[in-house]
Amino acid sequence: MKFNRLLIISVAYTLISCNSAQQRIEGILYSGNKPVSISIEDGKVTGIKRIGKLSENGGLFVAPGLIDNQVNGFAGISFTFGGGELTVEGVKKATRALWENGVTTYLPTLTTNSNELLTRNFSVLAKAIDDPEIMGSIAGFHLEGPYISPVDGFRGAHPLRYVRKPDWEEFIQLQKASGNHIIQVSLAPETEGAIDFIRKCRENGVLVGLAHHNAPAEVVRQSIDLGAVIATHLGNGCANMINRHNNPLWPQLADDRLMISIIGDGFHLNPEEIRTFYKVKGTEKTIITSDVTSYASLPPGKFINVEGDTIELTREGMIRYPAQNVLAGSASPVKKGVMNVMNVTGCTLEEAINMASLNPAKLYNLNDRGVIGVGKRADLILFRIIDNQMVIEKTFVNGELVYEKE
Repeated sequence: MKFNRLLIISVAYTLISCNSAQQRIEGILYSGNKPVSISIEDGKVTGIKRIGKLSENGGLFVAPGLIDNQVNGFAGISFTFGGGELTVEGVKKATRALWENGVTTYLPTLTTNSNELLTRNFSVLAKAIDDPEIMGSIAGFHLEGPYISPVDGFRGAHPLRYVRKPDWEEFIQLQKASGNHIIQVSLAPETEGAIDFIRKCRENGVLVGLAHHNAPAEVVRQSIDLGAVIATHLGNGCANMINRHNNPLWPQLADDRLMISIIGDGFHLNPEEIRTFYKVKGTEKTIITSDVTSYASLPPGKFINVEGDTIELTREGMIRYPAQNVLAGSASPVKKGVMNVMNVTGCTLEEAINMASLNPAKLYNLNDRGVIGVGKRADLILFRIIDNQMVIEKTFVNGELVYEKE
């Protein structure tokens, strides 16, 4: 079903609260486009029943909450930068803002910086992850860098002075500071010591993503052999000018063992790139991510980050690092990518949602979420589709209403 068919579907929704532990949600199920009644008790889905018609006209779809595996910050809160110290209250603020945008599970992502800052911020996140107000929405942490290529272009907007070779002892210290919650590391496999680092990550249950690199095909293959499982934001973290034959894109696309994540905000990848990546990897091997940053909530303009670099947020919503003419993360939540990928590829709503919910749930062994099913967490979103945009009306986390559009 393409988007133009979605426009003609009349849908409805009603929420009937029995008590704080029992409730029922009605809406058009994202998979199958049929009206359903979903029963919830004690934060779990207890039943899904097809119904003849809905109680009220409302135009709402119901789907599992979105899972974003690359959130650098949100609502003015940065997990790495920002000019001020990260706090648990800041993490809560970012989490609430993500709920408003349909994200019920996410991986706070720390990027290349000093050991001291990374240690401090992982310690803050470790305190936040089990906070009752977070409600289990943080599945773990993602470390992107500092073990990436130092070469301009491939390095992206990561500060050069903090880029360094993979250091297992340093990582163990960071893992300890995180409360053992770092579940993914994204790195450049061609750097000195990276191959051994990947092997140790696999042995210790940490997933490895390939990112910000210019690894030859043989190194990519060896990395996958040893445990690399995903190409992080494929097509980005790459120099503007590359060899047409020997470049990091082809070997990552060619190996069927490797999943990919793509930033679907409309700036990071052209429609042709998204369509090609999608045709090669398919629905089951593609994850839609955001790479969203704290700039997402700010007005257009030029900003000086804590490193003294100029970052530009354009009126169109693009975040640029002018010094290298590269992007510096995204200003759009993952819901925008879901709709853009759907419209560009012609995939169904179910397939688009699965790429931003079911697939990351499978990758990170989050077996209690990512799909609407009996016994699963009642992480649900109710939304309209208006002018190619996903408009979130209500968000439920663990069965509790955490956001309702005014």
